[in-house]
Amino acid sequence: MEKNSFKNVDDYIGNFDDSRQEILNNIRKIILKNAPDATELISYQMPAYKFYGALLYFAIYEKHLGLYPTGSSLAFFDEDLKPYKRSKGAVQFQLKEEIPYELIERIVKYRVKENIEKSLFKKK
Repeated sequence: MEKNSFKNVDDYIGNFDDSRQEILNNIRKIILKNAPDATELISYQMPAYKFYGALLYFAIYEKHLGLYPTGSSLAFFDEDLKPYKRSKGAVQFQLKEEIPYELIERIVKYRVKENIEKSLFKKK
């Protein structure tokens, strides 16, 4: 994929073939189902979501889906994420394997709860 400047998440998703669009739309639906008031934007040339602060980012590449939920989420789901390649703040799901949507939804729910709790703590 060539370097693009995407205007919004629809523009980003529309840049890919149908099978990748399906994956991206599924991730988007999971996020918006669990954080319906989240703000969608493009940051670092990928879909990003804000909900009481940065919630998470995701992007699709030639061979994998990258999910960027923060280090605390990756530590919390350490056992569940052992089969996947990880870095400090990201996890890669290989496109040749089934995407673990249920796990992704649990990560999103965790991030929503974490951001709400951080927000309440800051108000005190």
